[in-house]
This record gives sequence, structure tokens and C-alpha cells, in this order.
Amino acid sequence: MPQTAIVLFDLALIIVAARLLGALARRVGQPPVIGELATGILLGPMILGSHLTGVLFPSDVRPLLSTLGTFGLALFMFTVGLDLGHRRERPHAKAASAISLVSVALPFGLGVALAAFIATGHAAENKLAFALFLGTAMSVTAFPVLARIITDHNLQHTAIGKMAMTCAAVDDVCAWSLLTVVTIVAGTKQPAHSMMIVLAIPFLLLIALAFRPALRKLLGGRAATPAMTCTLLACALCSAAFTEWIGLHFIFGAFILGAAIPTLGFEGQREALNRWTGPITAVLLPVFFTISGLKVDLGTLGPNGFVELVLIILVAVVGKFGGAWATARLAKISPRDSITLAALVNTRGLTELIVLSVGLELAIIDQAIYSIMVVMALVTTAMAGPVLRLLHRTGAHKKELLLSGVGTVDKNQN
Repeated sequence: MPQTAIVLFDLALIIVAARLLGALARRVGQPPVIGELATGILLGPMILGSHLTGVLFPSDVRPLLSTLGTFGLALFMFTVGLDLGHRRERPHAKAASAISLVSVALPFGLGVALAAFIATGHAAENKLAFALFLGTAMSVTAFPVLARIITDHNLQHTAIGKMAMTCAAVDDVCAWSLLTVVTIVAGTKQPAHSMMIVLAIPFLLLIALAFRPALRKLLGGRAATPAMTCTLLACALCSAAFTEWIGLHFIFGAFILGAAIPTLGFEGQREALNRWTGPITAVLLPVFFTISGLKVDLGTLGPNGFVELVLIILVAVVGKFGGAWATARLAKISPRDSITLAALVNTRGLTELIVLSVGLELAIIDQAIYSIMVVMALVTTAMAGPVLRLLHRTGAHKKELLLSGVGTVDKNQN
């Protein structure tokens, strides 16, 4: 079959499978991204076997699909940076700051410690980069997934929902900052790349001191036009290309450009950019999910690999969920709200998959750790829905008891 025909067929297969699995995930109380993330795994060698997967996704076609997924991911990271300026909620600022700090620092520290324990079994060439990367991957919170879960459970207007959004926004910034450091450390054995990374400093200064002010002056307060929207999207892709060229990774360039677009007076432009990028990312992000999922194969792990899987999930949950819960309780947040907050910030989803793809691409982690970490991301993200439903059911049951007078009777009996 001609290569073009296979690419078009694979795109259709991915889009339909991702939509169906996303809808199935929603029906069982999970965010659609869980189903979309699982698309690649279900179409990959772990489920279909190497032969059938190879027929559906031949080796000469995968680079073409990967390019399409890269384009979708670059646009998505641009919108993540674009959205950064709207994360303004600051309820209980001190408590949110403390929870964010602990929910990043504790899993990061535990991840680094675990990396020292398992590094020898994975022949990590750069052990420092491996340890820092594992710590970073443990400390991630997926802001887009968390926002969807909060909306699905009608928590967006509650104090705890807003606090979770604030914590996730801070965690997002910390995660990308840590990943930047890891990327630089991973490139220290490549002198050419190490020298080029120095160019990131003048690039950031150029964005902050020239691009942002010029944009504010030229476009501030003006109505959005297709020409302006296309120009800004082109700038985002050029920024992504530059950071990829200097050895950082294209996601940083796209993210930085999005974050550099001013907030005040640019509401129309932001809406236009989101309106343009939304349909594209809706189609192409599942391609990225699928190509990432095709690399997952737990069948080759062996007994030690499954022990590592259990340890990684345990460390991830104890560090993120446990750290957020303990800090929330110390901040005198109610037990129920503390568990809600911990379950929300423990979601990793899409952001984790992006981080893991960077680690695999830069050879910081191997195929086995990648597969294990993808499973961890799915497990920790899937935990949130059942925990929140259980809490809401319990809360509703207590409310019914009080309204029926049972609570008053019990009180009088005591």
C-alpha cells in the first residue's frame, strides 16, 4: 500500500479510536484524556503484538506520524503558555504556596532517592540527569487534566477547586523549570549543544525586553485578525524551532512564546489563538498520544521491572498525594477537602507524557522506565475520579442524615 494511503488510514484510525476511548473513559467517570492516552497502548505491541502493530504502523510511516504529533504538541504547549496569564486565582495564598512547594519538593526528593536505587539496572550513562529526571517526572501535575476533572465534578467555583488550580499552576511552572535544568544537564556530555544552550539567555532577554513590549505596542487593544493570528502562530513555531536547535527542546520555545503574549488588552487575540489551535490540537494530540503509547511494552520487563513499577507508583502517590494531604492538614484545611486537594494535584496525565517523551528522546531514560512511568501516569490520573466520587457520596450521605434528623437524634443520645 502507498505510504500516503497508510498515513491517511492511520490518522483516521487514531482519531476514531481516541474519540471512542475518550467517550468510554467519560462513561466510567474518568476524564477523556485517560482514554486518549490509552489509545497508543491498546494499538501497540503490548496488546496487538509486534506483527499486527507493525502492519498498522509500519516503521517508515511512524516518523511522518511523529512529525504531525510534534506539530500538535508544539501548538498545545503554546496554548499552555498562553493560558498561564489567566491563572489568577489566589485563594488562601499562603496555604496554596506551601502545598505547592511540598507537593513538588517531596516527590522530587523521593524520585531522586529511588533513581539512585534503580539506576544500575538501567545502564544510565548520565546518572545525575537520570536522577533529576525521575524526580522531575514524579513531581509533575497535569494542569489541563486537573482543570477538566474539577469542571466534571463541579468544583470550579469552590474554594478547594480554586486552590487546586493555583497549586497546579505553580507545579506546572516548577515542572517546566526543572525539566529545563535536566535537559541542560543531559547535554553536558555534548560540547556543541552545551555551548549552544548558552544562547537561551539572550533568547529569553529578547522575548522579554523586545518581543513582548513590541507586541503590546503594535497590537494592544486591537481587534484580532486572521493575519495577526497566523503571524503569532508562526512566531510560536519559530521559537519552538530555535529552542530545539540549541538543544533545549521545542516544547520550551512554544511555551515561552505563549507565556510572553500579554494579558491585559489581548483578550481578543488570546480567544482567536485558542479558537484556531483548539481544533488542530484536538486532532493531532491523539497522534502524539498514540506514537508515545506504541513505545510502551510491559511484556519485556521481567520480575524486577514489575517491582520497580510498584515502587514508582508508591513513591509517586506518597510524594504527591501524601505531601499535599499532610500540608493541607497542617494548614487546617478540613480532612475531606485535604483529600480532595491531594487527589487533584496527584493527576499527571498529558504533562507527564510530554516530560517522559523528552526523557526518552534525549536518552535520559530507557524503554523500560518509559513504559513504567507511562503506566504510573495513567494510574495516578485515574485515581482522582473514584476518590472524588467517594468523597461526594459520603458528604451527600451525611447531609441526608442531618436533614432527616438522624444526626440530631445521635447527638441527643450522646
